[in-house]
Amino acid sequence: MGARILAVANQKGGVGKTTTAINLAAALALADQTVLAVDLDPQANLTSGLGQKRDGSSGVASDEPAPLTIFDALTGEEPLDVDRYVLPTPVAGLSLVPADSSLSSIELELVALDRREHRLQPFLQRARVRFDYIVIDTPPSLGLLTVNALIAAEAVLIPMTCEYYSLEGVAALTATIRRVQTTLNPRLAVAGVVLTMTENRTNLGQQVAAEARHVFGDAVFRTTIPRNVRLAEAPSHGLPAILYDVRSKGAEAYQALAMEFLARTRGVAPAVEGTAKSG
Repeated sequence: MGARILAVANQKGGVGKTTTAINLAAALALADQTVLAVDLDPQANLTSGLGQKRDGSSGVASDEPAPLTIFDALTGEEPLDVDRYVLPTPVAGLSLVPADSSLSSIELELVALDRREHRLQPFLQRARVRFDYIVIDTPPSLGLLTVNALIAAEAVLIPMTCEYYSLEGVAALTATIRRVQTTLNPRLAVAGVVLTMTENRTNLGQQVAAEARHVFGDAVFRTTIPRNVRLAEAPSHGLPAILYDVRSKGAEAYQALAMEFLARTRGVAPAVEGTAKSG
């Protein structure tokens, strides 16, 4: 069957989406899983956060043809040579399909192409035979790139911060997920909601975390990701936190999240119930 394909998505920016994609993928790889991280965000922060330049190169001179980017995969014709797109990362067992600035014009490119919402799916179907997990970092929007990810994926992981506006954002995303399930990808499940940048010492953080668990129930992971300076510093070094400072609270949290995620994938992913309340 090949890899389980996971989209990390939230149309609200600043919720730790890319941080979650990088560090969950790295933690899964260090748990002896083979993982492909796919950068579907025009900001290309996943690419740079895993040690690659935003032009898709590592800066090392080579006679080999330059690696292609996710833009090329979305606009190219089948069959696609997956090897041309896949780069190594500093984490053993973790590979990367990079993005660069060309992805910012992809919506205009896709409009003229057939099956524009399905452009990512055939590429990942060809890639999945080589990996245990594929983790897609999506842009902070509900546009064509995110829809492509939701159609290609089997599950979606939703990071959210402990703020009331985040609850509203997750409600909008889950409505989109239901529409995709109904019309485009009936096998799509919700892998869960992960609370990020938590500050349990504040009343607001505790209240929103409690509200999230009330609204989304068992879909919320028990593991939460604390606000942590090492998580913020690691991308500037081109490393996931687990390599930058394995003893940091952030790295430990993502290792725990990976273990909980692996345990969940052996069962049935919970569905998100209810509608988030406005704050």
